[in-house]
Amino acid sequence: MPHSVADDTCPPLHRHRYDVLIVGAGGAGLRAALELQRAGKQVALISKVYPTRSHTVAAQGGINAALGNISEDNWHWHMFDTIKGSDYLGDQDAIEYMCQQAPRIVRELEHFGVPFSRLDDGKIYQRPFGGQSQHFGQSQATRTCAVADRTGHAILHTLYQQNLAAGTQIFSEFFSLDLILEDQRVVGLVALEIATGQWHQFQADAVLLATGGAGQIYRTNTNASINTGDGLAMVLRAGLPLMDMEFWQFHPTGVAGRGMLISEAARGEGGILRNGLGDAFMANYAPKVKDLASRDIVSRAIATEIHQGRGCGPNKDYIELDLTHLDAELIKQKLPGIREISLTFTGIDPITQPIPIHPSCHYMMGGIPTNLHGQVMTQVTSDANGENQPVAGLYAIGECACVSVHGANRLGGNSLLDIVVFGKAAAEHILNQTETRTETAAPAKLSNLTIPESIIARMAAYQADKPKTNSGDNHDSVVTFKRDLQKIMQRHCGVFRDQTTLVAARSKLAELEQRLLSLPLHDPAQAFNLERIQAFECENLLAVAWATLESAIARTESRGAHARDDFPDRDDQAWLVHLLFFNQPERRLSQKPVQQQPKTVAAFPPIKRVY
Repeated sequence: MPHSVADDTCPPLHRHRYDVLIVGAGGAGLRAALELQRAGKQVALISKVYPTRSHTVAAQGGINAALGNISEDNWHWHMFDTIKGSDYLGDQDAIEYMCQQAPRIVRELEHFGVPFSRLDDGKIYQRPFGGQSQHFGQSQATRTCAVADRTGHAILHTLYQQNLAAGTQIFSEFFSLDLILEDQRVVGLVALEIATGQWHQFQADAVLLATGGAGQIYRTNTNASINTGDGLAMVLRAGLPLMDMEFWQFHPTGVAGRGMLISEAARGEGGILRNGLGDAFMANYAPKVKDLASRDIVSRAIATEIHQGRGCGPNKDYIELDLTHLDAELIKQKLPGIREISLTFTGIDPITQPIPIHPSCHYMMGGIPTNLHGQVMTQVTSDANGENQPVAGLYAIGECACVSVHGANRLGGNSLLDIVVFGKAAAEHILNQTETRTETAAPAKLSNLTIPESIIARMAAYQADKPKTNSGDNHDSVVTFKRDLQKIMQRHCGVFRDQTTLVAARSKLAELEQRLLSLPLHDPAQAFNLERIQAFECENLLAVAWATLESAIARTESRGAHARDDFPDRDDQAWLVHLLFFNQPERRLSQKPVQQQPKTVAAFPPIKRVY
C-alpha cells in the first residue's frame, strides 16, 4: 500500500507545486523550459549539476540544417541521409519533422544569441560531416552549422542565459529519485537535495524528462560522469518500457586509452585516419566517402584494422588521426578545442603529430519511447483498437528519449538538432494541453500525494546517518561496483557482439544485482554525500545494462551500431521493428513496428536498403 507523506515510515519531505517539472538542464531541458516560461507557465528545472555543466557542453562538431550557405542543400536530402544513416530503423515521420524544422530552429538559435562561426559574407559557417549528401546520396553535403568546435558549449550557455532572463526557477544539484504516479498518471517526483541531504516532493501537471544518456555503462566512453541513465531507470521502475536499447554508438575517434571525444569536425575539416602502415584505410571500407562515412562504419573499420594487426604503436592497439597536412591556422581557428584536448591528455600537438584514437562509447540511440510531441508511449495502456497510448502527464526529450529519429545509428550533427527541435515541440504540446496561467489566476494547490512503498524503501536504503558498514568482510564500494559493471559491458556488449559473449554476461549482471543489495556506504554526512548519489547511480546503470544486454541478445541480425559476428547480415523480414524492454513486474521484450511513411513528402525517391 502506498504511504502518505504524513506516515512515520516516510522521511520528511519539502513539498513544491509547479505547472511543469523538467528534469535535466542540458540543451533539451533548457529549450523546453524557455518556451514554457515565456508562455507564462510556472516551471521548475531540476538538475543533478549546475546547468552549464550538463553534457550538452561537450558536443563539439555542430548542428545540422539544410541552409545551403556554402553549397546547394535541401531538407529532403537531409531526411534521406538520416533515414539511410539510421539503417532504416528510424521512424520516418519523426525524421521528416526534424529535418523540415532544422533551418528554422538554427536561425532561432542564432536570434537567441548563439555565436555561430561566420563566412566572409556573414552567413553561418557550415562544414561537411559523415553521412551527409546532396541529391539523395550523389555527392558530399556541407550542412553542419558550427561554433568552431564548441557548438554544444555555445548553445547550452546561450539557452541558460535566456532562461535566467525569463525567470525560470532552477533547482541545481538535486538528484531525482523516482516518479510518482496516481491513477496511471504521472503527478510528480521525489528528489534529493545534494547540498543538504533533504528530500523534496515536486508536484506538477506535466513532468518532462531530459536527463541525457547513460554512456557510463561502458568503461571507455566520451560521456560525462553524470551520464548514468537516471531518467531511463526511473521509467523502468515505473513499469514503463525503454526502446531500441541494443543500439549504442561508438564514436570512431575517442582519445586512445582515455575516451575523450575528438569530434568528427576534425575529419570534416580534412583529417585522415591512418593505420600502422601509414595507409588511409577508409578507402577500403567506404570508397566513395572514405573518412566521412557514417560513424558505425568508421568504428567497425577501425576495430577491424586493429584486430587484424594493422594498429599503431608498440602494441598495435590504436589508429592515428592525421591533421598534420592541414594549415596550422585552420586548426587553431576551426579546431581549437580538439587541439587543446590532444595537448592536455596526450601531450601531442595535432599540428605536428597525429592523434592516437580508438572507438569510444558516445551516444545512446535508444531510450524512452515517445511520439513527435515528446509524450512517453507505452504498451501498458492502449485504446479500443489496441493502439499504444501516451502516459498521462509524462514527456521525454533529448538523448534519454527515443522518438526514433536516429534509429540504429545517429548521424553526426543530428543530436544537437534533436534536442532543440523536440525540446520546443514538447513544450508546445504541453502549452496546447493546458491553458496558460495568467497573473491573476490562483496558483494550483499542493495535494497530499501518496508515496509508494518502493520509493520509500529506496529513500531509506542509503540513509546517510546509517551507513552500511556492518557488512562483515564486505570491502565492496560504489567505485568498484561501477568499474566491474563497465568492464562487463565493454567485454560482452561492445562494438562487435555474438551470442556466446552476450549470454555469458547475464550471470555476471545477476551477480552484480546481488552485490547491490549489500553495497556498503561509509560516508555518514548529510551534506554533499556523493557516495550516496553514486549508489543510486549504480542502481540506474545496472537497470540500463540489463535493457541493453537483453535487447542485444534478442536482435539476431546486424544493423547500424549493433554488429553481431554470428549474424552479420541485416534481416529486414524479421527485424525491421523496434524492441521494447520492460523491467517491471518482470523482464520481458515486445515489438513495435517502424513508421515508414513520411506525412508530406510525395516525390521522395525510394531508398534502397544498401550502402
